Amino acid sequence: MEHDEKIQAHLVSVWRESKKFFSVGGREGMLVLTDKHLTYVHKTESKMNWWKAITQRQVINFIKSKDTMIRHDGYDEKELSNDLENTKNIELEFDNIKKISFEEKTWGSALYLEYEKGDKKENYQYAIAQDWVKYPIKEPTKFMKVDWAPFVQYIKERQKFTK
Repeated sequence: MEHDEKIQAHLVSVWRESKKFFSVGGREGMLVLTDKHLTYVHKTESKMNWWKAITQRQVINFIKSKDTMIRHDGYDEKELSNDLENTKNIELEFDNIKKISFEEKTWGSALYLEYEKGDKKENYQYAIAQDWVKYPIKEPTKFMKVDWAPFVQYIKERQKFTK
């Protein structure tokens, strides 16, 4: 993360699943869109009480408006920079994203992302969870219907296609 970078959108309770053939399960985290990067944070230093409150507030926010270009109090560029010190969190430059799209499903809204980082090609589906089951393992039971269009448009407008 660069020193002059600003958060444009911050989504919590994001469920990420690999779109590889034999992959099973997923992982909960945050999608953070800055003016230069897209970041997926699943190991955060943020406190549990903050996380619970912000996920509930996000659900209420999405019921009122489906716009994904939102920010949450209590998490700013300083916290993002600290979280990015953990190598398990992923920071992508917009030009590393090969394909980005979204689709309305009967169960919710899905964001599809294909990217290259180093020599690895990755393909993931992201969705925002509304409700969870915690036993035997934590998994979402219900997803939100949101508008991914402004989120995707923001990234596409900032990509430089060079050969």
